[in-house]
Amino acid sequence: MTTPPGTVESTAAAAGLESEFEHTPVPQTHRKSLLTVSAVWFGFPMILTNAVPGGLVVALLGFWQGLAAIVVANLIMFVYVSLLSYRAGKTGKSFALQATETFGTAGYAIASGFLATVVVGWFAFNTGATGASLNKAFGWNETLVVAVAGVAFIAVTYLGIKALSWLGAIAAPLFIVAVIIAIAIAAQRHDLGQIVNFQGVGGGAMTFGVAVTSIMATFADSGTMTADFTRWSKNGREAVLATVTAFPFASLVAQLSGGLLVAAGAIASAQTAGGDFTPILTGVNNPLLNALVVVFVVINLGSVCTHCLYNGALGWSHLTRSKMRLLTLVLGVVGVVVALLGAWNYFVNWLAFLGVIVPPLGAVLIADQIILRKRLADRAESKIRPTAFIAWAIGAVAAVVVHFGAPMLSDAVVGLIVGLVAYLAIERLAGTAAAGVGS
Repeated sequence: MTTPPGTVESTAAAAGLESEFEHTPVPQTHRKSLLTVSAVWFGFPMILTNAVPGGLVVALLGFWQGLAAIVVANLIMFVYVSLLSYRAGKTGKSFALQATETFGTAGYAIASGFLATVVVGWFAFNTGATGASLNKAFGWNETLVVAVAGVAFIAVTYLGIKALSWLGAIAAPLFIVAVIIAIAIAAQRHDLGQIVNFQGVGGGAMTFGVAVTSIMATFADSGTMTADFTRWSKNGREAVLATVTAFPFASLVAQLSGGLLVAAGAIASAQTAGGDFTPILTGVNNPLLNALVVVFVVINLGSVCTHCLYNGALGWSHLTRSKMRLLTLVLGVVGVVVALLGAWNYFVNWLAFLGVIVPPLGAVLIADQIILRKRLADRAESKIRPTAFIAWAIGAVAAVVVHFGAPMLSDAVVGLIVGLVAYLAIERLAGTAAAGVGS
């Protein structure tokens, strides 16, 4: 796919929109400030759909175990995403360009295409969730809300990385305002002092390992694709600092907010609704609060939708040798159509399961580009690097085995560790074999 002159990109250029550097590293002259890149990541995890799993984990495990699972998962995500971000800030390379180095000039298409497709699925899911949320809260026409919101989300993504930072700078503070109001309302009806005594209602339905995976799975995909955001950082250090604002800070705020309100007994049917606290805000029938909920839902879910669509469009633009903005329009329309058809209801569990096999992919990138980075300078370019795919497959199989056979463990963590160790071992054996042949 190529972009004909005088179409999408020429229109974007005429509007003063800068290049998104789909096929090359971001040059130093175009890198953004720490505040800008932080706003991009900070506003992504501090969302309502991240409060939901936080509340669900606390509901099923109880306050202290749920809190521990949330903290452990976020610390792992901090290390995982920070390492990938450091490399991105140092090189200016997107996830697709990173994958090209590790999986090969042709092999990268499998890794990049896989993740770029998964995140478009999350775009469709959250666009559909926007309509469903406002329909549930106010009875609004779900189809109309999805269509209007979807168009708005596509438009914001089309503007590029700057627009994501603007939206993030609004979405995060708005979340804090909304959750503080929800806690204040809950305090009038529930004894918040009893939060620490909440024992959960799961009855063993969730293990600690599954809880850690549930928390990690919410951002395993975009977390692995962090380079698409942090490549704009001035250097590796600032890329890591920007990541810290997301993991653990913003993510913890969202998940603990949901968990605290569940433990307070303020959310009905928390074992299924999780930490969705919007009914607390609409339950008082205050017109101002109702207006806040509308703005909150659209901007909050709009933040995750635009980030996911940006990830997907950037990945697919490199795969098709096209432009990010053209793919934003194409994939955005596809995602909105899926949301309008209601198909998003049927694949959310599938998307979550795919998140189980994503960490091993990121682990291979970390092993190759961080731990064994000295080899990159002298390594010959190849179309496909079998060692990377074998290690990814070993990690993914380990994760799936744990998922079905050892639920007391975290399949995401096991897959990550196994994938990393497998790659290091395979590369070591390959190096030893090559040295033996050479001698």
